[in-house]
Amino acid sequence: MKFPLLVALCLWMASIAVADGPADNLADSVRPIPPLGEDLDDAQSQQLIDACQNVRRVWSELLGRAEEKARSGNKWQRAQHQQTLQTLSELTPEILVFPRAVELALEFKQFYQPNDFNNAVSLLEEAKRRIDVAGVTPQWSRVVGIGDGESQQLIIGGYQSKIDRSYQPYAVVVPAGYTHGDSRPRRLDIWFHGRGETLSEVSFLAKGRTSAGQYTPADTFVLHPYGRYSNAFKFAGEVDVLEALEHVRDHLPVDRSRTSVRGFSMGGAACWQFATHYADRFFAANPGAGFSETPEFLKSFQGEDLSSTPDYQRTLWRLYDCPHWSRNLVHCPTVAYSGEIDRQKQAADVMEASLARHGIDLVHVIGPQTAHKIHEDSKVEIEARMNALAASVQPTVPRTIDFTTQTLRYNRMHWVTVDGLKKHWDTAHVQAKFIDAESQTRIAVETSNVTHLRLDFAPGQWPGRLPERPIVVIDGSECQTPAVRSDRSWSAEFVRRDGRWLSGKIDEAGVRKRPGLQGPIDDAFMDSFLFVLPSKPCDDPALQAWVAAEAEHAQLHWRKHFRGDVQRVLDRQLTKEQIATHHLVLFGDPESNSVIARLADALPVKWNNDTIELGSKTWPRKAHAVAMIYPNPLSPDRYVVLNSGFTFREYDYLNNARQTPKLPDWAILEIDDGATMRDPGNVEAAGFFDERWKP
Repeated sequence: MKFPLLVALCLWMASIAVADGPADNLADSVRPIPPLGEDLDDAQSQQLIDACQNVRRVWSELLGRAEEKARSGNKWQRAQHQQTLQTLSELTPEILVFPRAVELALEFKQFYQPNDFNNAVSLLEEAKRRIDVAGVTPQWSRVVGIGDGESQQLIIGGYQSKIDRSYQPYAVVVPAGYTHGDSRPRRLDIWFHGRGETLSEVSFLAKGRTSAGQYTPADTFVLHPYGRYSNAFKFAGEVDVLEALEHVRDHLPVDRSRTSVRGFSMGGAACWQFATHYADRFFAANPGAGFSETPEFLKSFQGEDLSSTPDYQRTLWRLYDCPHWSRNLVHCPTVAYSGEIDRQKQAADVMEASLARHGIDLVHVIGPQTAHKIHEDSKVEIEARMNALAASVQPTVPRTIDFTTQTLRYNRMHWVTVDGLKKHWDTAHVQAKFIDAESQTRIAVETSNVTHLRLDFAPGQWPGRLPERPIVVIDGSECQTPAVRSDRSWSAEFVRRDGRWLSGKIDEAGVRKRPGLQGPIDDAFMDSFLFVLPSKPCDDPALQAWVAAEAEHAQLHWRKHFRGDVQRVLDRQLTKEQIATHHLVLFGDPESNSVIARLADALPVKWNNDTIELGSKTWPRKAHAVAMIYPNPLSPDRYVVLNSGFTFREYDYLNNARQTPKLPDWAILEIDDGATMRDPGNVEAAGFFDERWKP
């Protein structure tokens, strides 16, 4: 591996100097993300390949021996061996995340510094150490290396994602005082890292072994999620955070009522997003710098002109633009930070103004004469505020809920769940108040843009009397409800009909938008999905070339940008189980893809001999393609997607604020000129289905 000092220095300077700015506004000249590193020499490459294969082989052999034992001996012995096999199988991500990290670095040439090779070697040695420990003591805490608690520990590992079954990395700071078997719940802070175009899995895991990060509060676990590379913890990156958190909670005694979100730069953007979208899950938020919305940030920071942005893309900014969600911070105490002379102070300024419109005064700690870093004196103030918030947590159910949403993707706040909207992407609002009364408890609810509502107190959460049958008044409609149950749980559903709210479920014919089934296209890539590729060519040569190119692009960039393992089958190989358990991503048309042909009569788009028909409009079939998301007629809790992966492209990788959905629920694409680094083709028409999935 040849790494002259000048080359290494140039790579480092390039990663900083061209990360943002006007040069990244040229869609015809897009630098590669991730950037290409230096070639390893043949001996180094082969050494890593051999070591990865060896880790996989040795682990497979250990599982094989455990499986053999599970089939032998008497009944009691088989049960014991079966339990050991199960435990070992659950440890697989904590082993195989290491060879996977190295293999991805080899695949995408992500060796940027001389020490990257040494880090890869060290990670594979850690995998071998873990296999040795697992063969003797197959316990998670022993395998990952939990020690005697005398000092702080830095733990790295992996979990298996539900999205694509890939092994994804994480890092955890374990505080001094925690030992194996300690069950006392402790506070957990989630720390979102900043943008790092050279932050491969290898470098992330290596850093997780050596750096505890910006903040390490006493007696507190700190989770560092990877976020599937450089996407500001959005889309699959968002799911990565939630999955990593659950994985850590499964293995460490985390106090669920004392979990916070924190971050700086790109991590600060993620912190704003999680605090506003999941406000009921965190006792506090501490965003620093970053961005909090799309248009103003890109205008001020990137100097980008967004005046020609299509209306549907402007609408889709509402998915992650935090000012639209800022009112939810009434449920999440927030301590923002900015450097006084940092350009990214703009993010907190925007949120401060938005919160002021709701009567909320944002605590905004400002580092004096500080650019893009956290001032040491500010750290002291921030930690004092965060520690005070952690100490004041009362794990009680709030009696008043104030919830804002733009989409059913984010539909819950404590005991209020919104299950239907009048119109997506218009602001929906619910205020609910628990009112004690001498005779009968009342819950007063006011809504806007809501059609389906559920109030739900889990066992032990009902804050009122028992026995009791509360009255719920929604927008003036008084509704009778079920009685509170003996375990102090209570749940009731309500539907708005003809201007009045009615209690109980009401059977509805046909499909409607509901949580987890509301679009847009990108929503399909936040849960388990399967590419279904055509086994025949399209009749139109132009369409065939485009379908082949786009299917390849979607798979490559899922792996490259979201660091996933693509699951795919040919149309004729698709099974009933796969239909039931995955969103299906179908490429082609009814002539080329037999699954599209099978579904064609149940989809809102029609392929005629010469035209494509959607709603009342038609387009020529020649050199045109359909991109679309729709509930799967064969599996009503799953999507089908036509001819699209995630919808932002290479140009948008250059700045995280650009990484918003670029297509809505459907689009008609003219493909004569092929795709670009911004668009899959010329978008002739695009739009959203209504709440009944009609065009």
